[in-house]
Amino acid sequence: MADEPLVLGIETSCDETGVGIVRGTTLLADAVASSVDEHARFGGVVPEVASRAHLEAMVPTIERALKEAGISARDLDGIAVTAGPGLAGALLVGVSAAKSYAYALGKPLYGVNHLASHICVDQLEHGRLPEPTMALLVSGGHSSLLLAPDITADVRPMGSTIDDAAGEAFDKIARVLQLGFPGGPVIDRLAREGDPSAIAFPRGLTGPRDAPYDFSFSGLKTSVARWIEAKRNAGEEVPVRDVAASFQEAVVDVLTRKAVRACKDQGVDHLMIGGGVAANSRLRALAQERCERAGIRLRVPRPGLCTDNGAMVAALGAEMVARNRPASDWELSADSSLPVTEPHVPGQDQDHRHDHDHVHEVAKDNLYS
Repeated sequence: MADEPLVLGIETSCDETGVGIVRGTTLLADAVASSVDEHARFGGVVPEVASRAHLEAMVPTIERALKEAGISARDLDGIAVTAGPGLAGALLVGVSAAKSYAYALGKPLYGVNHLASHICVDQLEHGRLPEPTMALLVSGGHSSLLLAPDITADVRPMGSTIDDAAGEAFDKIARVLQLGFPGGPVIDRLAREGDPSAIAFPRGLTGPRDAPYDFSFSGLKTSVARWIEAKRNAGEEVPVRDVAASFQEAVVDVLTRKAVRACKDQGVDHLMIGGGVAANSRLRALAQERCERAGIRLRVPRPGLCTDNGAMVAALGAEMVARNRPASDWELSADSSLPVTEPHVPGQDQDHRHDHDHVHEVAKDNLYS
């Protein structure tokens, strides 16, 4: 609808420069510039390399998104940006860019939470989120179970990883198997040709006395690495496809089991799964199977919306505008450890946002004129 908020979102929490444009819950543009190839030779993301890549990609990616959406920057109702959590230097690039565009255009600025954005992006594909929403977020940096009665103001942590995140474990096992970086996609691909029951790898934190919603993948990672090492030391060939399938099954078994349990315990009849690992085909299949058995509706965005992107930030920004949440101050800064309980960073005093209207007007005349 033309009267719904039109918001541009900027995401730079890790190695993806994402710029999305959303009108209400309709995705108009999703432009991404990835620096993953630059990190591959290091076997992981290098913060300084990521920050420099964001600097180079920012303006071209914003211009590409505006062109794709067929709008002018003047048409926007607000600018949203990931304020945290994430890599400090990378976040600062995005926050600085968002502040510059918002100031020059005279538009409200919304610093939003990366994890809450991963939940909100599902609205772009499946419509309005039920409230409360139960979300399982799995990525290279996070494995979290979250209950969101209000995605813009009330997000409650149910459980999280106490060591390695699921995506991090995928990357580390791929390194041990000499499969390259990132590890998730290649392990997913090889696992389809392997036997998930070939090797009985452990399931962390699934005992009767363990935390019901927390995750641990460090023990699994060590177990897999030692199993591979033992094979190599004995001069035996490592069955890579079976190892990939068995390891992957151990991860997704725990993730889906705990997510379904949380839904049942909290009386929530639906589950949303997001984050980069949500693109994993086995996670999607097992979650669907277990949710159907439990009478739970499963919502998973398409793979392109699961990985880090600007569309998810724009989606949450649009919700902030629609619900009249307070915009952020110009003093907004990046917070690498921004808690998920803070879906956005509201300003304390909005009056000063208009102290420099004459500067806004000059800048607007020169920006995208």
